[in-house]
Parts: sequence; structure tokens; C-alpha cells
Amino acid sequence: MAAKDELGLLGERLAERHLTRGGMELLDRNWRCSQGEIDLVLRDGDEIVFVEVKTRASVAFGHPLEAITPVKLARLRRLAGEWCAIRRAEGRAIGRIRIDAVGVVAPRHAPATVDHLAGVFR
Repeated sequence: MAAKDELGLLGERLAERHLTRGGMELLDRNWRCSQGEIDLVLRDGDEIVFVEVKTRASVAFGHPLEAITPVKLARLRRLAGEWCAIRRAEGRAIGRIRIDAVGVVAPRHAPATVDHLAGVFR
């Protein structure tokens, strides 16, 4: 596996741990359909939360949250709609949804930091 892919997986694991320790319940990880992938899907109270995770080893080229563009958020919103449609077709009720962003900075020889922005797109 490429170092970039390993860094991305590490970031997703750290984001998941941060969010579940904060009280969210994990519903899906790396959910895929023909339109793309959702990194994390969680339940936060009565909301379904779709999370885009970006990870970098440093901030030399900017914070990872800067890489989450309006285009990426619009794609995530479309994917969230697909996820919800499939769950509704299975007879599951879907309440309110929220899209969050998580930026992870994971230096090789220092502790990682996790920044969570809730409700970046509703």
C-alpha cells in the first residue's frame, strides 16, 4: 500500500475514534457506490452525519481542511442522498442529515491532531 493511502487510512481511523469518543455511533465506514465514496457515516442523536476526512503529514502545504472544497462537499451531499435512498428502500427511517469535515494532521514523529467542523453543509 502506498504511503499516501496508509496516511489516509490512519486519518480515517483517528477521525472515527475522535467522533465515537465524542458520543457518535458509527454506521458505515468507506461506503461506496457508483458515484464515489463516503469516508464515515455516523449517528449523532437524531442526525445522520456524513463525514469527509482529509489527512496530511504536515501543514507545509496548508491545513487538510483547506482541501475540502465546495465541489467536494456538493459531491458528498449527492452521495449522502444516495446512502439515504438505499436505506429508505430497505424500510429504514432517515431523519435529519448533516455533513461534517474532519482534518487530521499526523506527523511521522509527533502526536496527531484532529479538527472537527460540524455542519459544514446541511
